[in-house]
Amino acid sequence: MWFSFWRSRDRFSLDEFRFLTDQLMKVQVVNEVNKDFVIEALRSIAELITYGDQHDVAYFEFFMEKQVMGELVRILRISRTVIVSLQLLQTMSIVIQNLKNEHSIYYMFSNEHINHLITYSFDFRNEELLSYYISFLRAISGKLNKNTISLLVKTLNEEVVSFPLYVEAIRFAFHEESMIRTAVRALTLNVYHVGDEAVNKFVASAPHADYFSNLVKFFGEQCISLDKLVVNASKCLGPDTSGSIISSVDEIEDNLYYFSDVISAGIPDIGRLITDLMLKVLIFPSILPSLRMEVVKDSDTGIGTATSLYLLCCILRIVKIKDLANIVAVALLCDIETFVPKSEAKLNGFMVNHGMSHENQDSENGGFRSDSDGQTLRVLIPNISSSLNGHPEDDIPQPDHGSSHSALWEALLSYITTGDDVQVLGSLSVLATLLQTKELEESMLDALGILPQRKQQKKLLLQALVGEGSAEEQLFSSENMVKDGICSEMDCYLQKLKEQYGLLCVCKEVTVSPRIHRLQVLDALVSLFCRSNISAETLWDGGWLLRQLLPYSEADFNGHHLRLLKDSFHSCTSCILDESKGTWPDLLIMVLCEEWRNCKRIIEASSPRKDPKSMLLPSHKSLSEEPASGESSFTAGERLCEMVKVFVLLRQLHIFSVGKVLPDQPPIHPTVDVMESFRAKRAGVDSLGPKPSVELSLVDAVPCRIAFERGKERHFHFLAISVGSSGWIILADELPLRPSYGVVRVVAPLGGCNPRIDEKHLRWLHLRIRPSSFPCIDAAKVTAHARVKSKALVDGRWTLAFRDEESCKAAFSMIHEELKLLSNEVERRIKPMLDIERTNNTKTADS
Repeated sequence: MWFSFWRSRDRFSLDEFRFLTDQLMKVQVVNEVNKDFVIEALRSIAELITYGDQHDVAYFEFFMEKQVMGELVRILRISRTVIVSLQLLQTMSIVIQNLKNEHSIYYMFSNEHINHLITYSFDFRNEELLSYYISFLRAISGKLNKNTISLLVKTLNEEVVSFPLYVEAIRFAFHEESMIRTAVRALTLNVYHVGDEAVNKFVASAPHADYFSNLVKFFGEQCISLDKLVVNASKCLGPDTSGSIISSVDEIEDNLYYFSDVISAGIPDIGRLITDLMLKVLIFPSILPSLRMEVVKDSDTGIGTATSLYLLCCILRIVKIKDLANIVAVALLCDIETFVPKSEAKLNGFMVNHGMSHENQDSENGGFRSDSDGQTLRVLIPNISSSLNGHPEDDIPQPDHGSSHSALWEALLSYITTGDDVQVLGSLSVLATLLQTKELEESMLDALGILPQRKQQKKLLLQALVGEGSAEEQLFSSENMVKDGICSEMDCYLQKLKEQYGLLCVCKEVTVSPRIHRLQVLDALVSLFCRSNISAETLWDGGWLLRQLLPYSEADFNGHHLRLLKDSFHSCTSCILDESKGTWPDLLIMVLCEEWRNCKRIIEASSPRKDPKSMLLPSHKSLSEEPASGESSFTAGERLCEMVKVFVLLRQLHIFSVGKVLPDQPPIHPTVDVMESFRAKRAGVDSLGPKPSVELSLVDAVPCRIAFERGKERHFHFLAISVGSSGWIILADELPLRPSYGVVRVVAPLGGCNPRIDEKHLRWLHLRIRPSSFPCIDAAKVTAHARVKSKALVDGRWTLAFRDEESCKAAFSMIHEELKLLSNEVERRIKPMLDIERTNNTKTADS
């Protein structure tokens, strides 16, 4: 038999198919002796069936006539070697994947042969076997439609009672191997998207619905693992920490996209189930409680604030469920104590303050007490409007940082006004995500105080057109903005909190004017722009949010806000003037122009530039760090870029706040025709600067000596020259045949040279030589490796030896004179940017 198998035959022929089938039927047991033949026969059969499906129907007719499917199942039963099982699963996967004829697929799925293979007791301790098995299941799911799926299920009274493909697959949904998890998820999505009502009811009912519960719990465990990585990174940023966090974030977002794909299948019961599970298992017990500023996180079970802010953003951004988005929005307006069981002093690792009597609080606010088991939660909507009674326009209600019963929304705003860089970025990301969540009702955005002004105007115009109240009152009174709409929709979702999630609710003053929350948001943002310990990148994110809320009008700015912004701008102006005398004065104007364009582009963009995961990888520097003595030029350059970004933002916010349009270029004076110093004229240096090997006059030059290599001292003529906003230190060789003329040999930047006469050797002049240019690029694009590499750069150090003390002092004075000229020119050119009173006067004249 074995000799005849290996004889020469036409490989792709019906005779070959008959021969292989006949030989397999003769096999009574598969062992070490005949396994090679069986494996090769299975491979060939897969090729022949695929070939016949595309070229000749006679092949598949023979396949059905000889009941080859049954024969393959028999081979599996009598096999005693794992390798045959592997080959059989691979053969079936290849056949199913490549079949195009619907009649062929229909036959393959009939007669229960496929279900028998699915439920066969394979030894999955063999990882390779499990991989082939999952591939086999996924191949089957790829051929599912409303006709074929009925062949793989068992029904009773028109209800599905058995679906082996789905049930066996979800057993491996949480396997440690990510490839297997991915294949199982692809399979389940293929099942959900078929749209068979009976199958949908089967997968959404107990006990199979436990799959979704386990999914959310698995997702929660991944969130806790991510938080541990974030905490460890904040303590000690190792070389692999960022990579681990990004990898964990990718897995979490993959999970959320899977939830989104499941929901997009349009199975209502599953959509509601995922919403309930996300809220009950993760959002209510873990994410929302951690937003409280004074929480103490348990390292084993809790989720930290930064991770919770990130998760909140991702859930809203990726999982497109209307109820989920709106319930989260309503929850943000609730008392933070709502989500802490009254009988517990600690929930999921978060400590809560129970200093106030809950019974008294309930009775005073009309709230509900907890049930007898002590586990029912409650909602308290604070009477925010009462805090405004009797206050003038400039007195904006502040979030209550110390109250144990402040709303979650106020906690978010507190992070903006008092939190660190990561907390500020996280809170801004949450606000930006809410603003861009299409599933969120506009009335919810209005209640939160973040409905964009253009949408407010549109809604008021529509209300005026349909005659809802006085048109003039609706359009011009911010105290009567869509109360009815907020009330009805808020009541609806508060009722869901009470009935579906056991959160007993009190809706006291819930119809308060959204203007109060809007003023709180605006006040928090203005306070943010006045903070000096927050990175410029984060402040720009706040600028983007402000422009979204107020795209073209200063109507919501009051005198208090304008004074704060003006004071902050003046403080930043003095820092910019200091930079004009600092290490990089020659690059200040270039950086101002570049960052002006960047800032305008970013705050006027349609969406925020940063992904929420950036808050988990903090790499910001704050402006509160004082310049260190003897700092490197690179550090000084970083500080310059950071300061310029803040200055540009405040300048643009000021223009915006007074109702002006942002220009594409900053208001900077142009260069003048005659801007060279007398020394530059005498030397013959123009605005292009000195070039090596070019001749120049040495009228003002001072002879000196310097050794660039040990033991190799050279004689030069020293010259310091400025032309406009540029300056150079020049070392030149005197020409033997032309006295008082020389050839440029060495050129270095004048800015940041920090001249210092040696205290012990009064003929020695010490200079710091920085690079001629600084890579002031977007911090979001700077990798950690590039930043470390740049900081490793060392400034040059020159020590010039002059022939006497007077010559040394002359060189020292020359440097200071040229630096002053350079600084004065920079200040002259940027003066329009520093003068905001001019903008105010122009506005007053226009009015």
